[in-house]
Parts: sequence; C-alpha cells; structure tokens
Amino acid sequence: MTIGYISVGSNIDKETHIPSSLIAMQKLFGHLTVSSVYESTAVGFIGDTFHNLIVKFESELDAKQVAKLLRQIELDHGRSHSAPKFSSRTLDLDLILYGTQIISDGRLQIPRNEIECYAFVLEPLAEIAASELHPVSQQSFGTLWQNFDKEHLTQKIIYPAWLSDI
Repeated sequence: MTIGYISVGSNIDKETHIPSSLIAMQKLFGHLTVSSVYESTAVGFIGDTFHNLIVKFESELDAKQVAKLLRQIELDHGRSHSAPKFSSRTLDLDLILYGTQIISDGRLQIPRNEIECYAFVLEPLAEIAASELHPVSQQSFGTLWQNFDKEHLTQKIIYPAWLSDI
C-alpha cells in the first residue's frame, strides 16, 4: 500500500462539493485522514474565498490511476477543465504526494510544486504529516512550514457545519 496526499480546494458551492468529494474518496480508498479546513483568498485572480484541506489515504493503485479517479470526481462535481488555471472552481483535487515517488509525466507532477509555494497546501499538509519528508528536498513538512514566509498570510482555520458529518 502506498500513502498518498490529496490537496482539496473549492470556492464554488464549497459546502456541497468538498464533503461530497470526501465521501467519494472514502468509497475509493477507505479510511481518510483529513486536515483542518483552511479559508484563504483566491490566488492569481479575484474570486470568492477558497476552502482548502489535505487528505491522506492509502491505495494499491498506481499514481496515474489515482489521478484519473480524482479527475473523475472533479468532473462529477461540475469542474470544467477548459477554464483558465487561475479561476473559480467547484472542486480541485490534486495528488500532491504518492509515497516517495518523483514523477514528471505530462500533467502528473509528484511532488507538486504547490507544496512549497502555497500556504493553503503546506500548512494543512504539515498539520497531518509534519514529520514526513519531502521526496526531493528531504526536509520535513513541519520544517518547511516553520520556515515558510508567513508575513502576508491571510488564511485561517474554519469549522464549517459539514465538518461534523465527516
């Protein structure tokens, strides 16, 4: 079994799409470890705030198969893959880590660069995987978060009503 981490985000009907996606992922992978939910401003465009979290799971599937399943969950939740990269979305599911694998194959990039670039990915990852090591830098996610520039950080932990149902 390989341990993987998925970055989950939404800023359109997020109270519907995020819990529904967690149920879909539970059906595929079984037990999930879920970080806190973080609210953050849109990055790269003007839009509604996002809710972001990280999900830890285990699977015997290969990374491409997992990514394909995540893409289908996005499509099932109304995600349009023809929209610009920096735009509002119903659901964004990114496989950011898969064991210690390093993959650069078209759209599949593992580990994802977003881990070290965006607080909305790194902080929830450090919350549930602080002692795990980044496959490239070999630094723990806790250390990466500790050293992250938080000067202009605008995100905060929130407790949406749907969280009690998960």
